Amino acid sequence: MNILVIDDDNSLRRTIRMSLEVLGHHAVEARDGAEALDLLAHRPLEMALLDLRLAQEQGLELLPKLLSVAPGLHVVIVTAYATIETAVEAMRRGAFDYLPKPFTPDQLRVVLERIERMRWLQFQVEDLGEQVRAVVPELDLQTNEPAVRQVLTVAFKTAATEATILLRGESGTGKGVLARAIHARSLRGSKPFVTIHCPSLSAELLESELFGHVQGAFTGAVRDTLGKVAVAEGGTLFLDEIGDLPLALQPKLLRLLQERCYERVGETQTRASNVRVLAATNRNLETAIAAGRFREDLFYRLNVIEVTLPPLRERREDILPLAEHLLRFFARPSGKPISGFTASAQAALAQYAWPGNIRELRNAIERGVILAVAPLVDLSDLPSQIGGGHHRPGAASAEILTLEQMEAEHIRRTLASTGTIEEASSKLGIDASTLYRKRKRYGI
Repeated sequence: MNILVIDDDNSLRRTIRMSLEVLGHHAVEARDGAEALDLLAHRPLEMALLDLRLAQEQGLELLPKLLSVAPGLHVVIVTAYATIETAVEAMRRGAFDYLPKPFTPDQLRVVLERIERMRWLQFQVEDLGEQVRAVVPELDLQTNEPAVRQVLTVAFKTAATEATILLRGESGTGKGVLARAIHARSLRGSKPFVTIHCPSLSAELLESELFGHVQGAFTGAVRDTLGKVAVAEGGTLFLDEIGDLPLALQPKLLRLLQERCYERVGETQTRASNVRVLAATNRNLETAIAAGRFREDLFYRLNVIEVTLPPLRERREDILPLAEHLLRFFARPSGKPISGFTASAQAALAQYAWPGNIRELRNAIERGVILAVAPLVDLSDLPSQIGGGHHRPGAASAEILTLEQMEAEHIRRTLASTGTIEEASSKLGIDASTLYRKRKRYGI
């Protein structure tokens, strides 16, 4: 793992770093909160060892700041002032574990192994989730609307070619689903389908993620690493939210498309690539070109075949069939004998504007199945905005939402009311990468 050691004692900090390196990990050091937050913002780190008492600040006060910058960080509190109360408080604030000073290499090894097992389990869960999502999405491509059938006909007709396809449409319309379906129907269908989310990282980290890097390319690059281009070799590289690709990276992507070659970060050797590129965006790229945020030549390279997915509000004939498909999918693992919707729920589903599109419909149906107590999902089981906020008194409308549910709903509505990721993140008061992580966490 890449581990951050935060301690104001220079000698102890170096000793811990050397112990970690002996155990096969890579460690970087920070003497205070400012250094630690800067390191977290600019490089991928999986774990932090945080001293409870720093020179000018308390570790417990720094802990939530670290987790806000890196939500997946496993933080272990280290202190010579170990008490049950501080241990409980550290866990309450998000710490993974607690190490009393002085600790032995064996004690450190046990904590590291526990975190590695936890990370492995998280990877397994994420992989299973990806497999499930790879099965469910085909539901989204069933349609009774002639306009949508025409869009799918164009997409699938070009699937067997090597043409670059640009998928356009609002957030949640199923662009990622369609990209997977195009790949599955292509001659590359048995090869990897690899997704890279363009707004997820800084330009420097995104370049490394896309093209890979060599050992020593930057601090923390302890070994050669394959990028997504190499992982997708022979298959399809899907660039999600391409409109948010940093301007500095656009010439390198253009070269990949034009010349089918690239270099890893930190090396001069040119590597050949055999990938098909699909891209998706919910942004107006023509406006971004006029504003100087997107290269015109890259746009034309990506826009060989353009496919625009209509929003769900323009697919009125598809809403109830999609809802019924999703209901059957979510009802199966729940074990509930749910067979359909009440008349009031059907009417509300059909009339709602669906600003979050198919993604919002999926979330609404999953919620309905979870809350339903009868054979039919009722209007009261669906999110309140779907029925105009008028739910049956004393039913699900009276439920108390958790902070996470409230945050997810607020993010969902903000995304639906804004045109770009930057605008949404600005309104929410967070940066685009944080918004991306929260969307992934909440399935938005």
